[in-house]
Amino acid sequence: MDTVALAAALRLAMGRIVRRLRQAHAVGDVTLSGVSVLARLARTGPDSPGSLAELERVRPQAMASTLAGLEQRGLVSRTPDTADGRRAIVSLTEEGRTMLEQRRSESVSRLAHALDEFTPQERQALYDALPLLDRLADRL
Repeated sequence: MDTVALAAALRLAMGRIVRRLRQAHAVGDVTLSGVSVLARLARTGPDSPGSLAELERVRPQAMASTLAGLEQRGLVSRTPDTADGRRAIVSLTEEGRTMLEQRRSESVSRLAHALDEFTPQERQALYDALPLLDRLADRL
């Protein structure tokens, strides 16, 4: 199998899925990078902006912009780091947690509805591919 052809096909398929899910959300909704930060904070807990930038593989300036937008909407809060008062710690607010759960629900619901049209064998094949896709995401 040609690795480059497989990479191109995966990029196209994943891009189409992400675009379709994105299209379902209202204009002015939280950006994908914002949702990614909210999901990380929900999963791993409060963290510093610098650490979040590193984990999300973005520049600190881009993370600062993302966090400013999330903070303005009340989805995250900043508090001084008790160990180092010059540093801030970012936490998910209850409003942020609620918005993240609603957005996940909408996306999961759309995906589940689309998967209902697949055969049980096709759904199993997709399920079996998930560990490989996670491993691929980790290596990018």
